[in-house]
Amino acid sequence: MKIGIAADHAGFEQKQNLVKQLREAGYSVTDYGAFEYNAQDDYPDIILPLAKAVASGEVAKGIAVCGSGVGVSIAANKIAGVRAALITETYSAHQGVEHDDMNLLCLGGRVIGPVLQWELVEAFLKARYHGEERFQRRLDKVKALEQRKA
Repeated sequence: MKIGIAADHAGFEQKQNLVKQLREAGYSVTDYGAFEYNAQDDYPDIILPLAKAVASGEVAKGIAVCGSGVGVSIAANKIAGVRAALITETYSAHQGVEHDDMNLLCLGGRVIGPVLQWELVEAFLKARYHGEERFQRRLDKVKALEQRKA
């Protein structure tokens, strides 16, 4: 499975560790930045290439890290086709994929430790969308919201 990953300065170190762990676990990983620590970078700039890659299918799933995970989640969800969520526990990491077809996991680099981060990543990547009628009906409604003009 091809995975995309991105982080701003507040998640830079965690991203570096996750890239290593993902590759060791056998995943193909594309790093969308940041490529060096820069305390002045902005999460919307960092998340955009990853979100576009997820939406286009260039990568199967994405992982984004910022300080709290909130900023990258908000920014990523502005891209049509991205279903991103800030996740802090394993149930939602897999359930978000199984029921809601979540395709971008957002993590808070300053609020959860490396062991929990890896557990969340594993749960997210191993989960598969169930596609039952009720889940697909809801997903179709979400997709319709993306097509509406404000």
